Amino acid sequence: VQLVESGGGLVQAGGSLRLACVASGHTFFFSNMGWFRQAPGKERECVADISWSGGSTFYADSVKGRFTISRDYGKRTVYLDMKSLKREDAAVYLCAGRVADAGAQNYQAATYSCWGRGAEVTVSS
Repeated sequence: VQLVESGGGLVQAGGSLRLACVASGHTFFFSNMGWFRQAPGKERECVADISWSGGSTFYADSVKGRFTISRDYGKRTVYLDMKSLKREDAAVYLCAGRVADAGAQNYQAATYSCWGRGAEVTVSS
């Protein structure tokens, strides 16, 4: 399975960006897809997660009301729509897949088994 992110870039604070993650290969192994971010010197954190089947979602408190995760099952694509971006949102954003038997869902990076290379998001003041 391969995950490829796109859509990162430079945006002013208050602006919006849309990230996309295209999954190829045997994606039916995945029950969930997550968007993580990692800023320099910080731990990788899950900002949003979505189930492939029913579309149930999770958001980190820091992005609730500003970020929206969605998926297009037919296109094997997961999106992250980000609005009202803040400087603290700047990070490398990574797409990740989680299999159904990965254990309890705690949105920790260790429970996701497949990762994209990431898309950098820079937020200027």
